[in-house]
Parts: sequence; structure tokens; C-alpha cells
Amino acid sequence: MEEVLSKPRFHLDLWLAFTLQNWILDVGRPVVTLVLPADWTPLNRPGAAEYLHILYNISTPLILLKMLERSPRTLPRTAVRLGVITVVMGTSLHLVADSITRRLMLIGYQLHLSVRENPVLKNLNPSSLIDAFELLFYYDDTLGHLMWYVPLFLVLFLFFSGCFSHRKQEEKTPAAAWMLLIPNAAYYWYLITEGQTFILFIFTFFAMMATVMHKRRRGMVPDGNGLLTLYSFSAALVLVAVWVAWLWSDGVLRKKHSGLIYVPQPRCVYTLYLQQNNHT
Repeated sequence: MEEVLSKPRFHLDLWLAFTLQNWILDVGRPVVTLVLPADWTPLNRPGAAEYLHILYNISTPLILLKMLERSPRTLPRTAVRLGVITVVMGTSLHLVADSITRRLMLIGYQLHLSVRENPVLKNLNPSSLIDAFELLFYYDDTLGHLMWYVPLFLVLFLFFSGCFSHRKQEEKTPAAAWMLLIPNAAYYWYLITEGQTFILFIFTFFAMMATVMHKRRRGMVPDGNGLLTLYSFSAALVLVAVWVAWLWSDGVLRKKHSGLIYVPQPRCVYTLYLQQNNHT
């Protein structure tokens, strides 16, 4: 017979830290770049966006570790350490590559074009320098994101797997969870689109749904933490569907995102439409 669980607790402190960190230190970086003048800091020194990124690199492992501490399912200590190292390395790769990308944008680099199609880089001498820039963007868009987001989604899933209570203890979704739903869903939309993490996200979501079905057969249902996660993921998928439908017939973005899954990056939309309009 299963052990009766204690009354489920909504981890408001953890969710607030997670949400504020994501919006201030992650989403806030491009906002700061747009708001602050380009000459506010020397281009050969870190700017406000880079300092936010550094703080994000420090705070993210701490919050992920705190999530693991509150999850009944965890990983071996060695795996946790490797995961933390991987996250730090991934976010650090992204920090360096993103810093250079921001400075390239100031001289006209267009993110909706490939490296070799960009007018700014077409006439580089020697031409092998283009290979170096392609390597830079590989670190940014592929390797850095994988090292960053794979541990992130794994921890979210492990945390979610512990967010269940017995059916008899089922209660309404806390008011705080409803308040955090929109900012969390919007941030997951940002992760999927800007981070190009749709495959990771959808596999995590399917794993969560499979966990829910498995737990229900054992008489358990998601508690407030689990419901917030499920609702946020579901709402994020709706936002992504609307985003993709809106840009479905855009030929330039389809050429940029030529893979099997078409999810345009917001920064590509910015350089294609908004930035060009600002310069005209």
C-alpha cells in the first residue's frame, strides 16, 4: 500500500525566483540592448546585456539545484555535477557568441540571413574568416543551446515528476499559480522560438503527459506546482502555433529556418522587419 503523502506545498519562492531570473536576466538582455544607446559602453568591453548574461550564468545552476533538492526524484551526484558544468559551459559559450553577434548587428549584420549571405561578411579577406564566423554561430545556435537547454528541461521534468499528490488531497490551482502562468508560458515561448528548442520542449511535454497518465493509474494527480508547469507548457505551445501560423508564408524566414521544423526566431524577425524599418 502506498504511503500517504503530506499536504502538497506550492513552491512560490522557487517559482518567483525562476520567473524573475528568466525575465530579468534572460529576456531582459535583448530589451536592454534595444533600450540603451549603442555607445553607452565601449564596444571592446562588456555591456549591460553581457553583465545580465553573467548573472544568469551564475543564478541558473543555483535555481536548478534548488529544484532538484525539492524533487523526490533526482540524479546521482556525479550526474548533477556534470549537469551543472554543462549548463555553465553552454551559457558561457552563448555569452561569448551572443556578445559578438550584438556588435555585428551594430554594423549591419542581418540575423535573418545566413553567414555567407550577409553583406557585412561577404567581402571578408581572407575568405576563410567566414568559416570562423560560421563556427561562432554554431557555438551560439547549436552547441551552446544544447548544453544549456538539455539539462534545463531534464531538471524541469524531474521536478515535475515529484509534483503529485493523492487524489483525495486534490485541491484547486493556487491563485499564485494563475498569476505566474502567463509569464512562464511567455518565457517558454521565448525558449522555443529564440532558443530553437521545439524538439526538446515537445519531448519534455510528452514525457510529462505520460507521467500524468501513469500517476493517475496509481490514484495521484498533479499538485499546484505540476498544474502550473502543465498549463504553462500547454499555453506556450498555443503561442508557438500562433507565431508559426503568422509567419508561415514568409519566404525569407523559411530560407533561414530550412529544417524540418519551422519555428522562426524573434531576433530574425526583428532584423528582417523592425530594424530595417528603423533605419529607413
